[in-house]
Amino acid sequence: MAKSTESFSSLSVEETLRELRTDRANGLSSSEASQRLKLYGYNEIPEKIESLGHRLLRRFWGPIPGMIEIAALLSALVAKWDDFTIILALLMTNVGIDFWQESKALNALTVLKEKLAKTALVLRDGGFQTIDAKSLVPGDIVKVRIGDLIPADIKLIAGDYILADQSALTGESLPASKKEGDIAYANSVVKQGEMLGVVTNTALNTFFGKTVALVAQAQQEEKSHFQKAVINIGNYLIILTVFLVALILFTAMFRHENMLEILRFALVLTVAAIPVAMPAILSVTMAVGAMNLAKKHAVVSRLVAIEELAGVDILCSDKTGTLTQNRMTVADPSPAKGHDLNELLLCAALASREENEDPIERPIFDLLKASGGTELAQYRQISFTPFDPVNKRTEAVVEAGGERSVVTKGAPQVVFSLCDERLEHLETARRVEEFAESGFRTLGVARKRPEEQFFTFLGLIPLFDPPREDSRSTIDEAKRLGIDIKMVTGDNIAIARHIAEELGIGAEISSAQELSGASTRELVLLGEVVAKAVFGKLSPDVKEEEALRFGKSVAQALEREFGALALPKGYVHSHESEIITLIEGADGFAQVFPEDKYLIVDKLQKGGHIVGMTGDGVNDAPALKKADAGIAVSGATDAARAAADLILLTPGLSVIVEAIKGARITFERMKSYSIYRIAETIRVILFMTASILIFNFYPVTAIMIIILAFLNDIPILAIALDNTKADDRPIRWNMTEVMTIATVLGVLGVIASFGIFYLAKLYLKLPPDVVQSFVFLKLAIAGHLTIFVTRTERRFWQPPYPASLLFWAAVSTKMAATLFAVYGWFIAPIGWGYALLVWGYALVWFFINDLAKIEVYRLLRKGRVIA
Repeated sequence: MAKSTESFSSLSVEETLRELRTDRANGLSSSEASQRLKLYGYNEIPEKIESLGHRLLRRFWGPIPGMIEIAALLSALVAKWDDFTIILALLMTNVGIDFWQESKALNALTVLKEKLAKTALVLRDGGFQTIDAKSLVPGDIVKVRIGDLIPADIKLIAGDYILADQSALTGESLPASKKEGDIAYANSVVKQGEMLGVVTNTALNTFFGKTVALVAQAQQEEKSHFQKAVINIGNYLIILTVFLVALILFTAMFRHENMLEILRFALVLTVAAIPVAMPAILSVTMAVGAMNLAKKHAVVSRLVAIEELAGVDILCSDKTGTLTQNRMTVADPSPAKGHDLNELLLCAALASREENEDPIERPIFDLLKASGGTELAQYRQISFTPFDPVNKRTEAVVEAGGERSVVTKGAPQVVFSLCDERLEHLETARRVEEFAESGFRTLGVARKRPEEQFFTFLGLIPLFDPPREDSRSTIDEAKRLGIDIKMVTGDNIAIARHIAEELGIGAEISSAQELSGASTRELVLLGEVVAKAVFGKLSPDVKEEEALRFGKSVAQALEREFGALALPKGYVHSHESEIITLIEGADGFAQVFPEDKYLIVDKLQKGGHIVGMTGDGVNDAPALKKADAGIAVSGATDAARAAADLILLTPGLSVIVEAIKGARITFERMKSYSIYRIAETIRVILFMTASILIFNFYPVTAIMIIILAFLNDIPILAIALDNTKADDRPIRWNMTEVMTIATVLGVLGVIASFGIFYLAKLYLKLPPDVVQSFVFLKLAIAGHLTIFVTRTERRFWQPPYPASLLFWAAVSTKMAATLFAVYGWFIAPIGWGYALLVWGYALVWFFINDLAKIEVYRLLRKGRVIA
């Protein structure tokens, strides 16, 4: 098993070379490299590709597809080929929509894979050669230069320094200085310098590779709350339908009725009762919501993310480039006594090179130009020494008017050491501490003229990455919507805390090491548990470090033997709860790595939260994929966009608030349709079963059921455009509430249906076929009246009012059903008089259903007023 990259960081260069069995002068031989390539594999991200056939076939497995397939089979058995064709078309439509959605999301690993470097300059057989980066193996000696994409995890073994931009991996806002003995990560970019390094790990064993593995793991674990809700609703209706249809069949069997005709009736009833169109209608509802979000510059890459976004109660936000501008800015420069701002900025600029586009130097030039400084053009730079991690400063020899001087800028303590030791720097040192506490990175600037022995300290320049202008208002609005914001960043704690306080997130910013510490405590306790089991008790002489080592060794042994840690019952739960509590109580975490972000999202989800995550870099991809709603901000990397569910096209976070509001509106539409559909299924199937079992009377014919199914489901697509409220709190599927409301409305519908049945059969003494027409018209009118009950938790006459399209779609289908009943199209005619009687009857029950809905909501929510 390959050693982790982190384990090489503690070894010296010579120890690392010995460990990897390589020679710094000649590198590996071609034969040795070939052998290692067989052992370690190619330096590329392996992609597990699911076959097209398997992707298609698994969509035909599940409760709802299964029932549709059974209905299609029954249609074929009774030779109802028209029914068979329609049912099959419904099944293929659902499969096609689901397959298309998945195809859009499958590019996450592909994009990450393409991010690997294509070539590498490697020392083989005593000479440097350019090879395909995928052929690199641990032990190869590689040269990395300015502009290179580092092809694998390497330990730097020779050279002055490099400046590596690893912000997309670690979230750090500035390039990291690397010197001999340091680790440089695969896929970071060399901004300055040139060094030799030895490859420590390749492919999935690299820091970048572990990030990809986390994305793959998140993708495998991915299952939305929407999918779970649809399965729960489907199971409920399927079990109910199958049970009641079975009762009808058994009853018909004992009554010696025509089983072929009864089987046909049961078939049609089953198809009408089970929610075959529900996934499609809910998908259309979400698609409409996605189009509305696109108009607000937020692209949805996974439809079910709309429902997830509506329920987000914790938003984990990356800092750099998300809450901040990802652009260093000079704060409030502090010139030393006897010197002015212009001199301070001028000398800082002279100790820089504008063409280098260094992120630290760029704002100095910008501020100098903005302040009207024109002296810069008078100077000529004779020589320039760039920043390196050893000296921690830049230095330049400049000339103006025939006079030369030396200017320098860098770490304040280093610049102090160059100045006259007799000077008092206590006050300046305090200023440096104040800047650090405020999250600023501080540069010291000094100048030395030819006649001077020491440098003269000119002052301090604090730098910071400022927040986006709309970040504070966005965070305030998100909190108003009931969302807890947590900053998750790779930057240090001081910077993170300063930004968090400035944006109103909070000051409780913890180090990611505290999360590691929680894991460490678990290992210590594991060591104690095993020691007590073996020795009876832990010796008081055993130190915590020894217990930790013992715990680690036990953990590794268990993992080798069983593939996972085998902990005592209740152990995992208790310590996982500790970590969850730690994360919930923090306002954010600093100095995090990709696995930390993934861990934070994972633990919050296990704590019962629906988690949103914003980000822009490769380092954010695993957490974006793992999160219930991953949000890639404007300017995000391809990898982050591919992993995310929502992609913002414009800078800033304000669109997230609009997306959340839009998602909550879409969720309300899906919820109201779900309640309606369950209620209608109960209303139809329960009434049919009771009529057949108790009265031996079939209240509607098979053709009536087909007409009802058509009139009820097709126009209801208009609910995707309905007006509804945006809740001021996170919302999620409350299946107890949904099922209870739907069941109550369904049972009331059964009672109302028996009422019209008694009215027609016993009071009006109408013929059986006319009674069936009465029942048909009542079911058709009551069906769409129910949607006006379920579409809001308030009284049906209170705003928000129904959208015009939904209203007129419902009215037109009710009028169509009325014409069928009045003029006897495919059914017995009842005339206008009886039709108006049924209308009046249905409207009375509409008011009763609405009153019942309000009362049930009140009871379920323990008296909370439905506003």
